Amino acid sequence: MAVTRLSPHEEVFEFLVSSPSLEAIIAFRPSETTQQHIRELLAANDEGQLSAEGKIELDEVASVEHFVRMLKAHARVKLANQ
Repeated sequence: MAVTRLSPHEEVFEFLVSSPSLEAIIAFRPSETTQQHIRELLAANDEGQLSAEGKIELDEVASVEHFVRMLKAHARVKLANQ
């Protein structure tokens, strides 16, 4: 059976709609499947083998990563002020 891989955005959306605690937000990590896919994209990019679609995907990953970093920073501040 094939494993359906969520896009980085979808993975974060699914996590957020689960109403995570501040601690869970701070601890959030992408799934191993997503992490492996990102490693593959980065390796292809390093080797100059990344397709146009892969470049778009890598840009999406960077955007999601920035959002999650900001989300974690806000969660840390809120947790510190409780």
